[in-house]
Amino acid sequence: MRRLFILHALIAGHCLLAQGKPVLFHHVRLFDGTTVVPVADVLIKDGKIVAVDSSLSVPDARVVDGAGKTLLPGFIDAHVHVHSRESLEQALAFGVTTELDMMMPPRLESVLKSQEGDDLASFFSAGFPATVPGGHGTEYGEVPTLTKPSEAASFVDERLNEGSDYIKIMYTAGVDLGPRFRPRPTLDKQTVAALVAAAHAHHRLVVVHIGALQGARDVIDAGADGLAHLFHGSSSPSDFGEFVAAHHAFVIPTLSVLQSSCGPRSAGESLIADPDLAPFLDGDTRERLTETFPVARTGYVSCRGAAQAVRQLSAATVPILAGSDAPNPGTGYGVTLHGELALLVSAGLTPVQALVSATSAPAAAFHISDRGTIAPGMRADLVLVAGDPTEHIGDTRKIVSVYKGGVEFDRESYRKRKH
Repeated sequence: MRRLFILHALIAGHCLLAQGKPVLFHHVRLFDGTTVVPVADVLIKDGKIVAVDSSLSVPDARVVDGAGKTLLPGFIDAHVHVHSRESLEQALAFGVTTELDMMMPPRLESVLKSQEGDDLASFFSAGFPATVPGGHGTEYGEVPTLTKPSEAASFVDERLNEGSDYIKIMYTAGVDLGPRFRPRPTLDKQTVAALVAAAHAHHRLVVVHIGALQGARDVIDAGADGLAHLFHGSSSPSDFGEFVAAHHAFVIPTLSVLQSSCGPRSAGESLIADPDLAPFLDGDTRERLTETFPVARTGYVSCRGAAQAVRQLSAATVPILAGSDAPNPGTGYGVTLHGELALLVSAGLTPVQALVSATSAPAAAFHISDRGTIAPGMRADLVLVAGDPTEHIGDTRKIVSVYKGGVEFDRESYRKRKH
Protein backbone atom coordinates (compact mmCIF):
# COMPACT_ATOMS: atom_id res chain seq x y z
CA MET A 1 0.00 0.00 0.00
CA ARG A 2 2.79 2.45 0.69
CA ARG A 3 3.44 2.86 -3.04
CA LEU A 4 0.05 4.60 -3.14
CA PHE A 5 0.99 7.14 -0.51
CA ILE A 6 0.60 10.72 -1.66
CA LEU A 7 2.56 13.60 -0.23
CA HIS A 8 0.26 16.39 0.91
CA ALA A 9 0.36 19.88 -0.55
CA LEU A 10 3.05 19.10 -3.13
CA ILE A 11 2.39 22.15 -5.23
CA ALA A 12 1.69 24.66 -2.45
CA GLY A 13 3.99 27.68 -2.50
CA HIS A 14 5.45 27.02 -5.95
CA CYS A 15 6.19 29.80 -8.39
CA LEU A 16 3.41 31.33 -10.44
CA LEU A 17 3.13 29.88 -13.91
CA ALA A 18 4.72 32.01 -16.56
CA GLN A 19 2.26 33.95 -18.70
CA GLY A 20 2.93 35.18 -22.19
CA LYS A 21 4.28 34.06 -25.52
CA PRO A 22 4.48 30.30 -26.14
CA VAL A 23 7.86 28.67 -26.76
CA LEU A 24 8.30 25.97 -29.40
CA PHE A 25 11.30 23.63 -29.28
CA HIS A 26 11.56 22.69 -32.94
CA HIS A 27 13.01 19.42 -34.25
CA VAL A 28 14.77 18.54 -31.01
CA ARG A 29 15.91 15.14 -29.78
CA LEU A 30 13.61 14.37 -26.86
CA PHE A 31 14.21 12.37 -23.71
CA ASP A 32 10.77 12.46 -22.14
CA GLY A 33 11.77 10.98 -18.78
CA THR A 34 11.59 7.34 -19.86
CA THR A 35 12.20 7.03 -23.60
CA VAL A 36 14.06 8.72 -26.44
CA VAL A 37 12.28 10.32 -29.39
CA PRO A 38 14.78 11.09 -32.19
CA VAL A 39 12.95 14.18 -33.48
CA ALA A 40 10.07 16.04 -31.86
CA ASP A 41 8.46 19.44 -31.40
CA VAL A 42 7.55 20.52 -27.87
CA LEU A 43 5.31 23.51 -27.15
CA ILE A 44 5.15 25.23 -23.75
CA LYS A 45 2.88 28.06 -22.61
CA ASP A 46 1.77 29.52 -19.29
CA GLY A 47 4.26 27.40 -17.40
CA LYS A 48 3.10 24.05 -18.76
CA ILE A 49 3.84 21.68 -21.58
CA VAL A 50 1.03 22.11 -24.06
CA ALA A 51 1.87 19.67 -26.84
CA VAL A 52 4.46 17.11 -27.93
CA ASP A 53 4.31 16.01 -31.56
CA SER A 54 6.41 15.19 -34.59
CA SER A 55 5.56 18.54 -36.20
CA LEU A 56 3.83 21.56 -34.68
CA SER A 57 3.00 24.89 -36.29
CA VAL A 58 2.44 27.77 -33.87
CA PRO A 59 2.64 31.15 -35.64
CA ASP A 60 3.00 33.29 -32.50
CA ALA A 61 5.54 31.09 -30.69
CA ARG A 62 9.16 31.89 -29.98
CA VAL A 63 10.98 29.10 -31.81
CA VAL A 64 14.03 27.41 -30.29
CA ASP A 65 16.08 25.51 -32.86
CA GLY A 66 16.60 21.96 -31.57
CA ALA A 67 19.00 20.77 -34.25
CA GLY A 68 21.84 18.84 -32.59
CA LYS A 69 20.30 19.33 -29.16
CA THR A 70 18.40 17.22 -26.61
CA LEU A 71 15.48 18.36 -24.48
CA LEU A 72 15.13 16.73 -21.07
CA PRO A 73 12.91 17.14 -18.02
CA GLY A 74 14.39 19.39 -15.38
CA PHE A 75 16.68 17.32 -13.18
CA ILE A 76 15.59 16.25 -9.70
CA ASP A 77 18.34 15.86 -7.10
CA ALA A 78 16.97 13.28 -4.66
CA HIS A 79 19.35 14.03 -1.77
CA VAL A 80 20.51 17.49 -0.79
CA HIS A 81 20.69 19.72 2.27
CA VAL A 82 19.41 23.15 1.27
CA HIS A 83 21.18 25.85 3.26
CA SER A 84 20.18 29.09 1.56
CA ARG A 85 18.49 30.90 -1.30
CA GLU A 86 21.85 30.88 -3.09
CA SER A 87 22.01 27.09 -3.01
CA LEU A 88 18.66 26.87 -4.80
CA GLU A 89 19.81 29.37 -7.41
CA GLN A 90 23.03 27.44 -8.01
CA ALA A 91 21.11 24.21 -8.43
CA LEU A 92 18.92 25.79 -11.10
CA ALA A 93 21.93 27.14 -12.97
CA PHE A 94 23.07 23.54 -13.45
CA GLY A 95 19.67 22.30 -14.61
CA VAL A 96 18.38 20.96 -11.28
CA THR A 97 14.84 22.33 -11.11
CA THR A 98 13.73 20.36 -8.02
CA GLU A 99 15.65 19.32 -4.91
CA LEU A 100 14.65 16.82 -2.23
CA ASP A 101 16.09 18.07 1.04
CA MET A 102 16.96 15.50 3.69
CA MET A 103 17.50 17.72 6.74
CA MET A 104 16.50 21.32 7.32
CA PRO A 105 15.31 23.45 10.25
CA PRO A 106 11.57 24.10 9.74
CA ARG A 107 12.04 27.85 10.14
CA LEU A 108 14.50 27.93 7.23
CA GLU A 109 12.17 25.76 5.15
CA SER A 110 9.33 28.22 5.70
CA VAL A 111 11.47 31.23 4.77
CA LEU A 112 12.85 29.65 1.58
CA LYS A 113 9.49 28.38 0.39
CA SER A 114 8.09 31.89 0.78
CA GLN A 115 10.89 33.19 -1.49
CA GLU A 116 10.53 30.61 -4.25
CA GLY A 117 10.21 31.97 -7.77
CA ASP A 118 11.26 31.09 -11.28
CA ASP A 119 14.89 31.94 -10.43
CA LEU A 120 15.22 29.23 -7.75
CA ALA A 121 14.91 25.47 -7.81
CA SER A 122 11.83 24.05 -6.11
CA PHE A 123 12.36 21.88 -3.06
CA PHE A 124 10.61 19.50 -0.69
CA SER A 125 11.99 18.70 2.73
CA ALA A 126 12.11 16.13 5.51
CA GLY A 127 12.66 18.87 8.09
CA PHE A 128 14.35 17.57 11.22
CA PRO A 129 15.47 13.92 11.01
CA ALA A 130 14.77 11.26 13.63
CA THR A 131 17.87 10.52 15.69
CA VAL A 132 18.98 9.84 19.28
CA PRO A 133 20.81 12.21 21.65
CA GLY A 134 24.38 12.41 20.35
CA GLY A 135 23.42 10.54 17.18
CA HIS A 136 24.13 11.50 13.58
CA GLY A 137 22.47 14.83 12.84
CA THR A 138 23.01 16.31 16.28
CA GLU A 139 26.49 17.51 15.26
CA TYR A 140 24.83 20.12 13.00
CA GLY A 141 22.96 21.89 15.78
CA GLU A 142 20.10 21.45 18.20
CA VAL A 143 17.56 18.96 16.87
CA PRO A 144 14.70 17.04 18.51
CA THR A 145 15.56 13.46 19.45
CA LEU A 146 13.87 10.29 20.64
CA THR A 147 15.00 7.04 22.24
CA LYS A 148 12.12 4.56 22.31
CA PRO A 149 9.22 3.29 20.18
CA SER A 150 6.56 4.94 22.36
CA GLU A 151 7.89 8.36 21.32
CA ALA A 152 7.67 7.68 17.58
CA ALA A 153 4.08 8.76 16.93
CA SER A 154 4.48 12.14 18.65
CA PHE A 155 7.82 12.70 16.90
CA VAL A 156 6.23 12.14 13.47
CA ASP A 157 3.23 14.32 14.37
CA GLU A 158 5.54 17.17 15.35
CA ARG A 159 7.49 16.96 12.08
CA LEU A 160 4.33 16.95 9.98
CA ASN A 161 2.94 19.91 11.91
CA GLU A 162 6.18 21.75 11.11
CA GLY A 163 5.66 21.11 7.40
CA SER A 164 7.82 18.07 6.64
CA ASP A 165 6.89 16.48 3.31
CA TYR A 166 8.34 13.09 4.30
CA ILE A 167 10.21 11.60 7.24
CA LYS A 168 13.98 11.09 7.41
CA ILE A 169 15.57 8.67 9.88
CA MET A 170 19.25 8.47 10.88
CA TYR A 171 20.34 4.85 11.44
CA THR A 172 24.05 4.12 11.72
CA ALA A 173 24.11 0.56 13.06
CA GLY A 174 27.08 -1.40 11.78
CA VAL A 175 29.07 1.60 10.56
CA ASP A 176 32.81 1.04 11.02
CA LEU A 177 35.12 3.89 10.06
CA GLY A 178 38.17 2.47 11.77
CA PRO A 179 39.80 2.75 15.20
CA ARG A 180 40.27 6.52 14.94
CA PHE A 181 36.53 7.22 14.70
CA ARG A 182 34.19 6.33 17.52
CA PRO A 183 30.74 5.23 16.30
CA ARG A 184 27.83 7.48 17.19
CA PRO A 185 24.83 6.12 19.10
CA THR A 186 21.82 5.27 16.97
CA LEU A 187 18.15 4.39 17.16
CA ASP A 188 17.28 0.77 17.82
CA LYS A 189 15.40 -1.33 15.26
CA GLN A 190 12.18 -1.25 17.25
CA THR A 191 12.09 2.55 17.27
CA VAL A 192 12.87 2.67 13.54
CA ALA A 193 9.93 0.32 12.91
CA ALA A 194 7.68 2.46 15.09
CA LEU A 195 8.69 5.61 13.19
CA VAL A 196 7.97 3.92 9.87
CA ALA A 197 4.57 2.77 11.08
CA ALA A 198 3.70 6.25 12.40
CA ALA A 199 4.71 7.93 9.14
CA HIS A 200 2.82 5.41 7.03
CA ALA A 201 -0.26 5.97 9.16
CA HIS A 202 -0.15 9.53 7.83
CA HIS A 203 0.56 8.32 4.28
CA ARG A 204 4.08 9.73 4.33
CA LEU A 205 7.25 8.27 2.89
CA VAL A 206 10.21 7.29 5.07
CA VAL A 207 13.78 7.67 3.84
CA VAL A 208 16.65 6.38 5.98
CA HIS A 209 20.29 7.37 6.22
CA ILE A 210 22.46 4.28 6.53
CA GLY A 211 26.19 3.63 6.19
CA ALA A 212 26.51 -0.13 6.47
CA LEU A 213 24.95 -3.20 4.89
CA GLN A 214 23.52 -4.24 8.26
CA GLY A 215 21.75 -0.91 8.54
CA ALA A 216 20.35 -1.19 5.02
CA ARG A 217 18.88 -4.62 5.73
CA ASP A 218 17.48 -3.55 9.11
CA VAL A 219 15.58 -0.55 7.82
CA ILE A 220 14.31 -2.23 4.66
CA ASP A 221 12.99 -5.04 6.86
CA ALA A 222 11.32 -2.38 9.02
CA GLY A 223 9.37 -1.11 6.01
CA ALA A 224 11.37 1.97 5.01
CA ASP A 225 10.44 3.30 1.58
CA GLY A 226 13.97 4.19 0.56
CA LEU A 227 17.65 4.36 1.44
CA ALA A 228 19.23 7.81 1.44
CA HIS A 229 22.65 6.28 0.68
CA LEU A 230 24.36 3.07 -0.25
CA PHE A 231 26.84 1.58 2.19
CA HIS A 232 30.60 1.48 2.56
CA GLY A 233 32.41 -1.81 2.10
CA SER A 234 34.58 -3.76 -0.30
CA SER A 235 31.70 -5.85 -1.66
CA SER A 236 27.94 -6.22 -1.80
CA PRO A 237 26.24 -9.58 -1.23
CA SER A 238 24.81 -11.08 -4.41
CA ASP A 239 21.24 -11.08 -3.07
CA PHE A 240 21.15 -7.41 -2.11
CA GLY A 241 19.29 -6.18 -5.20
CA GLU A 242 16.68 -8.92 -4.96
CA PHE A 243 16.24 -8.21 -1.23
CA VAL A 244 15.48 -4.53 -1.84
CA ALA A 245 13.23 -5.34 -4.80
CA ALA A 246 11.21 -7.80 -2.71
CA HIS A 247 10.45 -4.99 -0.25
CA HIS A 248 9.52 -2.51 -3.00
CA ALA A 249 11.97 0.13 -1.82
CA PHE A 250 14.06 2.66 -3.74
CA VAL A 251 17.72 3.59 -3.30
CA ILE A 252 19.59 6.90 -3.61
CA PRO A 253 23.22 5.70 -3.98
CA THR A 254 25.02 9.09 -3.50
CA LEU A 255 28.19 7.65 -5.02
CA SER A 256 29.79 11.10 -5.14
CA VAL A 257 29.71 11.65 -1.40
CA LEU A 258 30.70 8.04 -0.69
CA GLN A 259 33.85 8.63 -2.72
CA SER A 260 34.66 11.56 -0.46
CA SER A 261 34.85 9.03 2.37
CA CYS A 262 36.94 6.51 0.47
CA GLY A 263 39.46 8.90 -1.02
CA PRO A 264 42.15 9.67 -1.71
CA ARG A 265 40.48 12.31 -3.89
CA SER A 266 36.95 13.57 -4.09
CA ALA A 267 34.69 12.97 -7.06
CA GLY A 268 34.30 16.73 -7.30
CA GLU A 269 37.82 17.45 -8.51
CA SER A 270 37.05 16.35 -12.06
CA LEU A 271 34.04 18.67 -12.19
CA ILE A 272 36.19 21.73 -11.54
CA ALA A 273 38.22 21.01 -14.68
CA ASP A 274 35.18 20.53 -16.93
CA PRO A 275 34.94 23.50 -19.34
CA ASP A 276 31.14 23.23 -19.47
CA LEU A 277 30.80 23.45 -15.69
CA ALA A 278 33.75 25.51 -14.48
CA PRO A 279 32.50 28.94 -15.65
CA PHE A 280 29.47 28.63 -13.32
CA LEU A 281 31.42 27.71 -10.16
CA ASP A 282 32.21 30.25 -7.47
CA GLY A 283 35.26 30.03 -5.24
CA ASP A 284 33.49 28.47 -2.27
CA THR A 285 32.02 25.69 -4.42
CA ARG A 286 35.37 25.00 -6.08
CA GLU A 287 36.97 24.60 -2.67
CA ARG A 288 34.17 22.36 -1.43
CA LEU A 289 34.46 20.10 -4.46
CA THR A 290 38.08 19.28 -3.56
CA GLU A 291 37.36 18.32 0.04
CA THR A 292 37.12 14.83 1.52
CA PHE A 293 35.96 13.53 4.88
CA PRO A 294 38.69 12.97 7.49
CA VAL A 295 38.20 9.18 7.26
CA ALA A 296 39.30 9.28 3.62
CA ARG A 297 42.85 10.01 4.73
CA THR A 298 43.04 6.75 6.68
CA GLY A 299 42.43 4.46 3.70
CA TYR A 300 40.24 2.32 5.97
CA VAL A 301 36.97 2.68 4.07
CA SER A 302 36.21 1.08 0.69
CA CYS A 303 33.50 2.07 -1.78
CA ARG A 304 33.85 -0.88 -4.16
CA GLY A 305 30.75 -2.55 -2.77
CA ALA A 306 28.55 0.44 -3.63
CA ALA A 307 29.25 0.09 -7.35
CA GLN A 308 28.46 -3.63 -7.12
CA ALA A 309 25.23 -2.80 -5.33
CA VAL A 310 24.18 -0.41 -8.11
CA ARG A 311 24.54 -3.20 -10.66
CA GLN A 312 22.57 -5.58 -8.45
CA LEU A 313 19.81 -3.04 -7.88
CA SER A 314 19.58 -2.31 -11.57
CA ALA A 315 19.37 -6.00 -12.45
CA ALA A 316 16.55 -6.39 -9.91
CA THR A 317 14.74 -3.31 -11.36
CA VAL A 318 14.91 -1.43 -8.07
CA PRO A 319 14.24 2.30 -8.61
CA ILE A 320 17.60 4.09 -8.46
CA LEU A 321 17.44 7.82 -7.74
CA ALA A 322 20.31 10.21 -8.43
CA GLY A 323 21.32 12.30 -5.42
CA SER A 324 24.35 14.43 -4.61
CA ASP A 325 24.12 14.95 -0.81
CA ALA A 326 25.35 18.50 -1.43
CA PRO A 327 26.96 20.41 0.19
CA ASN A 328 28.96 17.67 1.93
CA PRO A 329 32.71 17.41 1.19
CA GLY A 330 33.39 16.80 -2.50
CA THR A 331 30.00 18.08 -3.64
CA GLY A 332 28.25 21.23 -4.83
CA TYR A 333 24.64 22.13 -5.50
CA GLY A 334 23.55 21.22 -9.00
CA VAL A 335 27.01 20.57 -10.38
CA THR A 336 27.52 17.29 -8.51
CA LEU A 337 24.39 15.74 -10.01
CA HIS A 338 26.21 15.68 -13.35
CA GLY A 339 29.12 13.88 -11.72
CA GLU A 340 26.71 11.48 -10.01
CA LEU A 341 25.18 10.55 -13.37
CA ALA A 342 28.62 9.74 -14.72
CA LEU A 343 29.41 7.60 -11.67
CA LEU A 344 26.14 5.70 -12.09
CA VAL A 345 27.03 4.96 -15.70
CA SER A 346 30.51 3.83 -14.63
CA ALA A 347 28.82 1.53 -12.11
CA GLY A 348 26.79 -0.15 -14.85
CA LEU A 349 23.72 1.91 -15.72
CA THR A 350 23.11 2.90 -19.31
CA PRO A 351 22.99 6.64 -20.01
CA VAL A 352 19.21 6.41 -20.42
CA GLN A 353 18.86 4.62 -17.08
CA ALA A 354 20.99 7.31 -15.46
CA LEU A 355 18.77 10.03 -16.94
CA VAL A 356 15.69 8.22 -15.62
CA SER A 357 17.31 8.28 -12.16
CA ALA A 358 17.39 12.09 -12.23
CA THR A 359 13.96 12.72 -13.78
CA SER A 360 10.99 10.35 -13.80
CA ALA A 361 12.29 7.94 -11.13
CA PRO A 362 12.50 10.44 -8.24
CA ALA A 363 9.22 12.05 -9.30
CA ALA A 364 7.52 8.64 -9.18
CA ALA A 365 9.21 7.51 -5.96
CA PHE A 366 8.20 10.68 -4.09
CA HIS A 367 4.80 10.90 -5.80
CA ILE A 368 5.43 14.32 -7.32
CA SER A 369 2.97 14.09 -10.16
CA ASP A 370 3.52 17.36 -12.04
CA ARG A 371 7.14 16.96 -13.16
CA GLY A 372 9.86 14.47 -14.12
CA THR A 373 8.45 13.75 -17.60
CA ILE A 374 7.77 15.76 -20.74
CA ALA A 375 4.11 15.34 -21.65
CA PRO A 376 1.10 17.62 -22.14
CA GLY A 377 -0.13 19.05 -18.86
CA MET A 378 3.18 18.64 -17.02
CA ARG A 379 5.06 21.57 -15.55
CA ALA A 380 7.51 23.11 -18.02
CA ASP A 381 10.67 22.36 -16.04
CA LEU A 382 13.11 21.65 -18.86
CA VAL A 383 16.81 21.45 -19.71
CA LEU A 384 18.09 21.87 -23.25
CA VAL A 385 21.60 20.53 -23.87
CA ALA A 386 23.92 20.29 -26.85
CA GLY A 387 24.69 16.76 -27.99
CA ASP A 388 23.07 13.50 -26.94
CA PRO A 389 23.26 12.51 -23.27
CA THR A 390 21.17 9.41 -24.02
CA GLU A 391 24.37 8.09 -25.64
CA HIS A 392 27.06 10.16 -23.89
CA ILE A 393 26.07 11.01 -20.33
CA GLY A 394 28.64 13.81 -20.14
CA ASP A 395 26.51 15.82 -22.55
CA THR A 396 24.17 16.74 -19.68
CA ARG A 397 26.85 19.29 -18.81
CA LYS A 398 26.53 21.08 -22.17
CA ILE A 399 23.56 23.12 -21.02
CA VAL A 400 22.08 25.50 -23.57
CA SER A 401 19.14 26.69 -21.45
CA VAL A 402 17.15 25.88 -18.32
CA TYR A 403 13.43 26.52 -17.88
CA LYS A 404 11.68 26.58 -14.50
CA GLY A 405 7.88 26.71 -14.77
CA GLY A 406 8.20 27.80 -18.39
CA VAL A 407 10.52 30.72 -17.61
CA GLU A 408 14.08 30.62 -18.91
CA PHE A 409 16.72 31.07 -16.23
CA ASP A 410 19.35 33.69 -17.07
CA ARG A 411 22.44 31.51 -16.88
CA GLU A 412 24.66 34.10 -18.52
CA SER A 413 23.96 36.70 -15.83
CA TYR A 414 24.52 34.02 -13.20
CA ARG A 415 27.86 33.08 -14.80
CA LYS A 416 29.05 36.68 -14.80
CA ARG A 417 28.22 37.03 -11.12
CA LYS A 418 29.83 33.78 -10.01
CA HIS A 419 32.89 33.23 -12.19
